[in-house]
Amino acid sequence: MSGPTLLQVSRVTKVFDVSPPWSARVLARQPRLLLHAVDDVSFAIRRGETLGLVGESGCGKSTVARLIVGLYRLSSGTITYDGLDVGALAKGRGPRSLRRKLQMIFQDPYASLNPRWRVADIVAEPIRAQRLLRGNRSIRARVDALLTQVGLAAADGQKYPHQFSGGQRQRISIARALASEPEFLVCDEPTSALDVSVQAQVLNLMRDLQRQLGLTYLFISHNLAVVHHVADRVGVMYLGRIVELAGKATLFTRPRHPYTRMLLDAIPDLAMTGKSRVPVAGEVPNPLSPPSGCTFHPRCPYANDRCRTEVPALKRAPGDEGAADDIVACHAVEESRLDVTPRVVRMAEET
Repeated sequence: MSGPTLLQVSRVTKVFDVSPPWSARVLARQPRLLLHAVDDVSFAIRRGETLGLVGESGCGKSTVARLIVGLYRLSSGTITYDGLDVGALAKGRGPRSLRRKLQMIFQDPYASLNPRWRVADIVAEPIRAQRLLRGNRSIRARVDALLTQVGLAAADGQKYPHQFSGGQRQRISIARALASEPEFLVCDEPTSALDVSVQAQVLNLMRDLQRQLGLTYLFISHNLAVVHHVADRVGVMYLGRIVELAGKATLFTRPRHPYTRMLLDAIPDLAMTGKSRVPVAGEVPNPLSPPSGCTFHPRCPYANDRCRTEVPALKRAPGDEGAADDIVACHAVEESRLDVTPRVVRMAEET
């Protein structure tokens, strides 16, 4: 059961300057090139819940993750964790306890572990950096307990990362993230590099750890079946913006935004054989030059003149009887031009 708000993201924007060198721009008389990787994003995560964040590659999911843990500096907006300013972390400030409470599990276990270090040293590094324990014997006992907790053996601490499979490496990454006794984990596609059978093992491990330790997750993925398995609420991102945010049951049975429907319709389903689906044409626009108005309008079959000129705001749909925080950014939904007939979801059995 989720509790009060733990993490609050308010109107967060991250802009990257991807311009050529100054001299080249002057000679070519070119303006600066600014990439809005995250554009005015807001959401809240309650203590003990899992918020899934989904969208196509390049939509800004991983940038949001790095902003939350302080790896990137905010261009504008605020992020607060239990009332504390997370933005201070990226500037080298902020209390040590805040950095300890926020940890991240990265996407690729083959790249996120130091190949020159033994596993015991990798897992022990946060303990030493945060000065949680003193004495090698105490630290070694804690490392052994963490490795056992994630389904490995204490003796595995003397091995190197290359001696493990992909699933085992991700378990090591989880053990390292848990070493500082965090309350909040940002999981950036932690199973995308793993086989399907191994994905299920890692996901079940993460759910068990959440129940045992009272963890809160931001779970980022492009796999809707995985998100359906782990998330309590789901946010859908497109070109740096959240276009829909709703409870899992609502989003998978009554998707409102046309982009959310496109993602769900892309999932293979034998029950839909022979049934018509609304096609969504086109490619993802260039993020350096996004469309005006609703950025999804070039691919949306419901777009009208308003969609091409006015940016839709995240708000509740008219007549919506769902939760108060079920919101969508779509003019067609606001004007009741879309049918939201409930659909049957079969992903839970498949997972």
